[in-house]
Amino acid sequence: MKPVLRLYDGLLSAFALVAGGLLVWLMVSILISVTMRNLGMQPFPWLFLSGEYGLFYLTMLGAPWLVRKRGHVHVELVTAMLPDRAQAALSRLVAFGCVVVCLILAWAGVELVARDIARSNFDVRAYFTPKWLLTIAFPVSFGLMAVEFGRFVFGHELMHTGEAGIHE
Repeated sequence: MKPVLRLYDGLLSAFALVAGGLLVWLMVSILISVTMRNLGMQPFPWLFLSGEYGLFYLTMLGAPWLVRKRGHVHVELVTAMLPDRAQAALSRLVAFGCVVVCLILAWAGVELVARDIARSNFDVRAYFTPKWLLTIAFPVSFGLMAVEFGRFVFGHELMHTGEAGIHE
């Protein structure tokens, strides 16, 4: 079981690294595009498209890692005022709700990818890109987020720390 967990942890870390690389690419592509425009040139068609896809993929690939690190936005004002047992119960309940929502969105993503493949849908702008290459990120990301929220439901750690305010 430990090799599977290490592989899973490595996958999440790899997705986070790819998301970080895409963030750097967005900066570089914007810099290139603005420079080309200021020099009176037309930016490459793939430059804008790669930025759009990059923004989407960096969000989808980075989200499960952020859930793992508790880097997502949540408010601890209520949980900070609760006794420990009530805080744990509420935290697990909220995490369970997140699992349910993520599983619903992952399932909808699977249906979307299947429809895009069945209909041979393409994103037709600068290039003909199979749409499933974009939509495959939905079931993968939301499925992994469901697993990560599930760790807060059934694991030892809670999603909420019980400390209101900013702690970094």
